[in-house]
Amino acid sequence: MPARLVVTENITVDGVVEMVTDWSAPDEEIDPEHAAVSDRHMAVEQAVLLGRQTFEDFRGYWPAQTDDTTGVTAHLNRVDKYVVTRAGLPDPGWEHTTVLTGSLVDQVGRLKETGDGEIVVTGSISLVHDLIDAGLVDEFRLFTYPVVVGRGRRLFRDGVIPPQLQLREAQPFASGVLLVTYAVTG
Repeated sequence: MPARLVVTENITVDGVVEMVTDWSAPDEEIDPEHAAVSDRHMAVEQAVLLGRQTFEDFRGYWPAQTDDTTGVTAHLNRVDKYVVTRAGLPDPGWEHTTVLTGSLVDQVGRLKETGDGEIVVTGSISLVHDLIDAGLVDEFRLFTYPVVVGRGRRLFRDGVIPPQLQLREAQPFASGVLLVTYAVTG
């Protein structure tokens, strides 16, 4: 069975995924139930797919975290990472990283065919838009923050007809964040 491509994003109530303000700080304390869900997600991730800017942001932050109790640092250090870039990246500088160039559809299609878990995309909004346009997304996991920011890039671009979605899960957390998971059905 091929791997599934899962888009996981922090998102505001008004659909913004871009961090135009500090509405979702990565250092905020996560409640135990939210942490357990994140652990469950990381356990089935075969790979992480990132755009170049998000990869560089992650590479500059996560490997340096020596007191990370969330498990994210350890996970990102060991999981296969794939970076999609048009400009190339001669030396990714992070173990288990492969740079993908060429046709996005071909490259991601090959990744999906050779895997059996989940390939997760997070951040990387331009990449996510391209993956949505190409019909490559199998699932959306949206950690919805109870915030309205009114500006910034959204998960679905204006004028683009989004895929048909089926609700798979809705789980509120004590923090007010709501995880909503949708399967792409068409």
